[in-house]
This record gives sequence, C-alpha cells and structure tokens, in this order.
Amino acid sequence: MLGRSTIFFPLVLAILLALITFWINLTVEQSGTKIDGSTRHDPDYTLNNFVNTHTDLTGKLHYVIAATEMVHFPDDDSTVLQRPRFTEFTINKPYMQIEGLRGYVSSNGEEVEMIDNVKVVRQAFEGKGEMQVLTEKLTIFPNQDLVKTNSPVVIKQAPKTVITATGMIYDKNSRTVQLLSKVRVHYERPTDIKPKTAKSSTTQINTSPTANPKHDIRSKPNTTSKMTSKKKPLKNQLRTKNE
Repeated sequence: MLGRSTIFFPLVLAILLALITFWINLTVEQSGTKIDGSTRHDPDYTLNNFVNTHTDLTGKLHYVIAATEMVHFPDDDSTVLQRPRFTEFTINKPYMQIEGLRGYVSSNGEEVEMIDNVKVVRQAFEGKGEMQVLTEKLTIFPNQDLVKTNSPVVIKQAPKTVITATGMIYDKNSRTVQLLSKVRVHYERPTDIKPKTAKSSTTQINTSPTANPKHDIRSKPNTTSKMTSKKKPLKNQLRTKNE
C-alpha cells in the first residue's frame, strides 16, 4: 500500500497543478485584454499617392478613388485617406468629382466617407452650368450610385442660383436630388438674357361717354384699331389763314 501511495501522489499532484494552470489562463483571457497585439489599432501598411480604379461589368471606367496617402488598419479592416478624391464617370455625360480633407473606406468597400471641407463638382455641359455642393460630411455608396449627407449643404448652380438645406440624397440612377429640410433658394436672372417678347397686340381706345373710366384703355389681342382724322384741303387752310 505504501508503494502505491508513493506512485499515485505525484500523478494526482501533477493533474491538480495542470487544472489550476488551465483555470488561471482561462480567467486571465476572459477578464483581461490580449497582449499579442491583435487588438491594437496600428496600421499594417501605408501608400502614398494612392489611386484605385473601378470598372463596371462591361469593362468601362466607373469611378476612381485617389488620395495623397492611404493607411490600412488590420484590426477592423478599415482604410483612412488623406486628401481623398472620388471621381465618377458616365458615358457621354460630364464627370462628377468629390473631394475632402479626410476620408474613410469601409472594410467591404461599399461606403466612402468624406469629412471636412467636402466639395462636389459636376462639370458644365450643354444647357447646364457647373454645379457645386459644399458640406462638411458626405457618404458615398459607389456601387449604388448614391450620395447622402445629414449635414447642412450649400448648392451653387451657375450662373446665379444658390440653394441651402439640411440633408441631401443624390440618386444618379433616377437623376434626382432630394433636399431633406430647411430648404432655401436664391435665384437671380442673368443680365445677359433678354426677356421673351410677347406676341404683338393693339390697344383700342374707347371714347364712349358711357364707358367706365376704369376700363377706358383695354388690350385686346388679335384686334386692330383705326384712327382717322379729317383734314381740310390745303387750299382751304391757306384761305383761312389769310383771312
């Protein structure tokens, strides 16, 4: 019996120590943070003068994302852009460019967020002047052709139209711009555009003594008026003057 106790005691002690060690490790992992660096928000790579080109299913150029610097973070698979520029192209139509001071790209690439001094420029084309949108925050959904913001916006349409609002949704597919609230519009007629002339009309003067004085002068389109005056022959005029 003494020999068996001598053999089993070290085994029981080893198993007990193993269980205690496992319990301590499990408790530390649940209550504390990992120290392997996986939870730190550190970049894994940086690119300067970054340009990323996307095409549609037919191979035609759809949009381009560019930035002076691109930093990627592995912990949340996010991307931070400095001086980002987003340019969207459409066949036979002017391109649209969006730029800001900072930008963020989601992990799946479905959202591009522009922040600080955001400026949207749609180039001028036949019959339409250049349009600008100024705001502080804008979210782009490239694959849906949508642009949204809940921040105040200022829209400038050449030559002299200014629109202010809070919140905007631009849908490229339906070619609509929806302003959400507090919309104000300021419009000035260009000085170089002459107003359209109305069709010619004549004025008829009614001298009837029973006519209402408030309606003596009336404008009737497609009517003509004749004004006649009786003049004495020149010979009679001279005779009257001499007399």
